[in-house]
Amino acid sequence: MALEDKDLRSIQEVRDLLKKAKAAQAILATFSQEKIDELVRAISEKTYAKRVELAKMANEETGFGRWEDKVIKNLFASKVVYDSIKDMKTVGILREDMEEKLIEVAVPVGVVAGIIPSTNPTSTAIYKAMIAIKSGNSIVFSPHPGALKSILATVEIIREALAELNVPVDAVGVISIPTMQATQELMKHPLTNLILATGGNAMVKSAYSSGTPAIGVGPGNGPAYITSTADIPKAVKCIMDSKTFDNGTICASEQSVIVEKSTDAQIKAEFAKNGGYFLTKEQAEKLSKFILRPNGTMNPQIVGRDVHTIARLAEITIPTDARVLLAPEENVGLQYPYSREKLCPILAYYVVENHEEACNLAIEILMGEGAGHTMAMHTESRELIKEFALKKPVNRLLINTPAALGGIGASTALAPALTLGNGAIGGSASSDNITPLHLLNIRRVAFGQMGLEEIRAMDTQCEVNATSCSQEQLIESIVAQVFEQLKNK
Repeated sequence: MALEDKDLRSIQEVRDLLKKAKAAQAILATFSQEKIDELVRAISEKTYAKRVELAKMANEETGFGRWEDKVIKNLFASKVVYDSIKDMKTVGILREDMEEKLIEVAVPVGVVAGIIPSTNPTSTAIYKAMIAIKSGNSIVFSPHPGALKSILATVEIIREALAELNVPVDAVGVISIPTMQATQELMKHPLTNLILATGGNAMVKSAYSSGTPAIGVGPGNGPAYITSTADIPKAVKCIMDSKTFDNGTICASEQSVIVEKSTDAQIKAEFAKNGGYFLTKEQAEKLSKFILRPNGTMNPQIVGRDVHTIARLAEITIPTDARVLLAPEENVGLQYPYSREKLCPILAYYVVENHEEACNLAIEILMGEGAGHTMAMHTESRELIKEFALKKPVNRLLINTPAALGGIGASTALAPALTLGNGAIGGSASSDNITPLHLLNIRRVAFGQMGLEEIRAMDTQCEVNATSCSQEQLIESIVAQVFEQLKNK
């Protein structure tokens, strides 16, 4: 088949999928909350039952991560996410407050375009399908070509769940001929109402420049600061557990470690005890040339690979019990690969004098890459936590927890999600962990509470009060009058 023919076929497939998805969504929009909840529960149960099979398929197809950990990711998407949204009201009247004279109504956005990465293919497909259906939307997936087989299999299971409940299976569709042209058509087509994009910077920028409303999430590059007050054995274990979970493919996982000089030796010893191997200067230099390509992007050969595979590819020798590679680093910037996002078990290791220096270094790392995403902190100092919370350019400051699991809401009280917003500072439309509520518009019915004469009377009262009280007293007086008028109504 000629390349041009493939492109044309993929574009036509997208158009057909969108037409079917639009028709299916019109039917979903008529369903009650109970019916929608029944669909979501069916998707949860079906995908949970296939969690092991899908995990093995994704691991075999992509070569990324560990299938055992992908089972946990599928469990997280099918069960933990489900449990967090099952009682969420997403249909009809969400809130009716006659004291405030306000009614809020849920309105599905319509057809969602779901961009699926190769690092977390099956779990992301389950999660996005579930939150789309929960909010009364249909969804069409654009799968990463490197994970096509496992994504198609996941969608087929979801469609089976819909079919068994006599619901149009086209409420969840997927491109079977993935091309760049198909993805662009999906994002720009008039029938697409919202893009939910998970991927690299290029994909997210493309989503936002498509002309279609989008929620895109960019890279993470979270530093982990181990303070002098930390429980060091626990902190190191958290970081090692996080960075080795599915070989570091979750974007919230730690990318660098910051320690103070006073605890440096103790922390290094603890890492060594847990399988952390500190590269020699020569090894670190050799590996850095392998993980960063000449065009300044990360070498995809390191993504989701274990340290022994990476060492073999980079032609360096490491101990057989090594689980994570740590490279001593002093610099920050796009030309310094260890200071950047590395979706594999490699960490930069920085030593600073005190927490002020750690604070500034963390900001520099995050502003270089990963602004708005995630940072981890291991400490027993509440004052230091508050200080960092006020200053760090992240939307998730995770305390004493593995960042990969804390960021997605598995080990913290954050909303369980596999799409994590970077916020405006990171070029994203949201700073939240994305839930079904982000895929709804809210229609508000607002009742009149005062007329023009009353508003004019407020202005007159302001003039009178202005001559006899301070500005602060004036504001307090006006607010009190407004509330009194509202209460009397």
